[in-house]
Amino acid sequence: MTVSKAFETFVKEAPAQQAAWMEAVQKLDKASALDKKTEEIAYLAVLAAVRLESGLPFHVQTAKAHGATREEIISAILVGLPAVGNVVIQSLPVALEAFDKGESI
Repeated sequence: MTVSKAFETFVKEAPAQQAAWMEAVQKLDKASALDKKTEEIAYLAVLAAVRLESGLPFHVQTAKAHGATREEIISAILVGLPAVGNVVIQSLPVALEAFDKGESI
């Protein structure tokens, strides 16, 4: 599983806060009406739009594990192009490198 250095530090140095965060994440996941693949693809679009490239490798692998194709990953990254502009293209190499590594979670 590939997570960012920042998230690794969060887990190690703030375990109580990380546990609370993960509990909230799991509850939000259960509340979602989206299937897991669609949810991950949508999340990739959000990460690209807000320029949080550090979360892309993990979520690309999660999307891939749920059946997302390379083309769907590209489309997810670029879907925000009309709304936020070309800042999303910075996420493209990070996402594709994670997809092409062939790792899965």
